[in-house]
Amino acid sequence: MSYLESSQAPVEEEAFYLQCRAAYVSVFRSSLTNISSKQELCRVLQLAGRNPSQATLDKYWTPETTDMNFDDYCEILKCERKAEKNELMRVFKKLDTNGDGYISHSKVEKLLTTGGDPMTPEEVKAIFSLSDINKDGKFHYKEFCRQLVSTVEMCQMASLEKLQADAKLKRQNFGSHLGSPPPPSMSAESAAAPQAAEATWSDPDTTLRKDSQQSSRPSSARSRRSSVSNSVSATSVNSKQWHHSCMKGCFLLEADGTISSLQYQLHLPQTANVNLSIQPIGLNHRPDKPSSWMNVDTALFVMSVGNTEENSTLMCFTNTKDKEKYIWRGELKAGMYYLLPFSTGCKLKKRSKKKVLNKTIELVYKTDTGEVDLTKEFRDVLSEIFDMIDLDGNGLLSLEEYNFLELMISGEECKMGTWAICKENFDMRKNQLTRQGFMELNLMEATEKDGDSDDLWTLVETMGYNRMLDLVEACPFQIEVQCEGTQPSVQPLKLDSGPKLLNQALQRSITLVGAAKPLKGQDNVLIYTYNGEHRVSSLIANKSNQKVTIHVSNKQNSNCCSSRGLSVFAIEVPARTKMVCQHVLPISEKQDWTYNCVETLLPPR
Repeated sequence: MSYLESSQAPVEEEAFYLQCRAAYVSVFRSSLTNISSKQELCRVLQLAGRNPSQATLDKYWTPETTDMNFDDYCEILKCERKAEKNELMRVFKKLDTNGDGYISHSKVEKLLTTGGDPMTPEEVKAIFSLSDINKDGKFHYKEFCRQLVSTVEMCQMASLEKLQADAKLKRQNFGSHLGSPPPPSMSAESAAAPQAAEATWSDPDTTLRKDSQQSSRPSSARSRRSSVSNSVSATSVNSKQWHHSCMKGCFLLEADGTISSLQYQLHLPQTANVNLSIQPIGLNHRPDKPSSWMNVDTALFVMSVGNTEENSTLMCFTNTKDKEKYIWRGELKAGMYYLLPFSTGCKLKKRSKKKVLNKTIELVYKTDTGEVDLTKEFRDVLSEIFDMIDLDGNGLLSLEEYNFLELMISGEECKMGTWAICKENFDMRKNQLTRQGFMELNLMEATEKDGDSDDLWTLVETMGYNRMLDLVEACPFQIEVQCEGTQPSVQPLKLDSGPKLLNQALQRSITLVGAAKPLKGQDNVLIYTYNGEHRVSSLIANKSNQKVTIHVSNKQNSNCCSSRGLSVFAIEVPARTKMVCQHVLPISEKQDWTYNCVETLLPPR
């Protein structure tokens, strides 16, 4: 009997929603976190014991779908039945015309790679490894069905045990009320919407300036340092506990000189006083190598999550500095927020490769027995790369974390079948890749290529290292969120609109807080200048109906470096648009610095 047929039974209904919650929080940190992609929907359905086909996913995740909440997810589970062993057996028995209990590999491979949702050769290979119990090259479907159903049940049991063991998750408000199924008319997101809406400004200029003031909280609370972990409670301050959540990331220089990084989503269960910070972090595996990236500037922009990108509102951004740490302190309403890391590019620039063309450190070597092995220098770098992509700092790489690396290198995610092969061949713990397993994976790649290190160099250079294994085109960083009286959660996002959203936040920060002046002789062209304590950013707003070309001169600046890398340059601004002109930082913060940029209009050609 399906759940839909028994939905009137309170006990079965409660058990159903308990399974829903357990599967959901195995993927997301909270049931208030939305499903943001078809891949996430597939993953969370699989953890609930479903085996959705591509057609099933397409039915629920249409081209118009942008996200789904917990209640939407529960409704899908009501309609989609679990994969039952007997049902699977009936399908395979139809193919087993001789009744031998097995099917030839060629027959199964043809079925899996041509019919329905075609599988990749790696996925088919993983399935064969599960079913070939006698190592005779035959697909023993009874064993495969048993293992498949058993694995699903084990995943569900592990999710339930995690939910029961974690008192915070157990008490959390799933959907729209505590401990019982959410009614269809009231979803988690709709319940939180009024609070999120209140987080907009009545007077943006005065609000941002007010929020930039120092907190009245004791300095001991402001300067509290914390270790890299996801959920640690800080010492009680003013009778309320301070909780924090940390997440790592990395600024990477792209081929065109732009800087990219992951973006994150912050969930605040209730309105709270918040301390936000972002800073570069050191990598301690090679103490002889200087951490040149530690002087790279960072910033963190916070935007409310709207129904569309245009509805996202800039809430605040880090505007004070304590050594390498950039900080914001203030109050945020309950709700969901985007955390957008940013670096100006003044001190993280493309390096010339000519200097290291004749100096290359070897990544692999052959032992006395002729076996391929990784050099000590390369192992040290791999350990650093492991730390850079270990976003939650737990010393393990989840499939999601490993996928961020795969996307950067090849533009494709790791297939579930490939991950299953990793689990069989490399050191794993809790279905996550250990540091040793990561080394083994790269050694296998080197061995398969008989010592050819081209693919390994692709990994190294993608992560910002040069041929001398110096980290010169990347900056690892750490984000920390401290909240008074409530536990925040931070998770990485893969937003297609990432650069667009960050540029939107950056432009709004300059126009809302910066001073505006018209270009000399051009009332329709405005120059906005944000004068921060440690950064100057300028923006040109062209309100005219024709493009303009602006000549920019930094010759009167002193002790300054520009994100443009030039003291004099020209910038073309299309009609009716805004464009960030440049960012300027002091070369040495120990000395006085002066910003006195001159902008003039160039005549049209």
